[in-house]
Amino acid sequence: MTGLPEFFKQTCDKPYDRHSYKLVGINGNELVFDSWEEAQLYWFQAPSRFLSHIEVLDKKKKTTKGFK
Repeated sequence: MTGLPEFFKQTCDKPYDRHSYKLVGINGNELVFDSWEEAQLYWFQAPSRFLSHIEVLDKKKKTTKGFK
């Protein structure tokens, strides 16, 4: 192999909104965020001794029932 390998490039500029993010505290408290940026901002601003983990949640698909 010669040269550098090809790296992933961004394929779309549209917002990514397929997931929500649940921040869980060590005491069981939960906060749900609609964007990774919001969850990450809260994570880094909160004292780490109160935080447990972040869960990635699938957003429910909107279903339509057709014409009425």
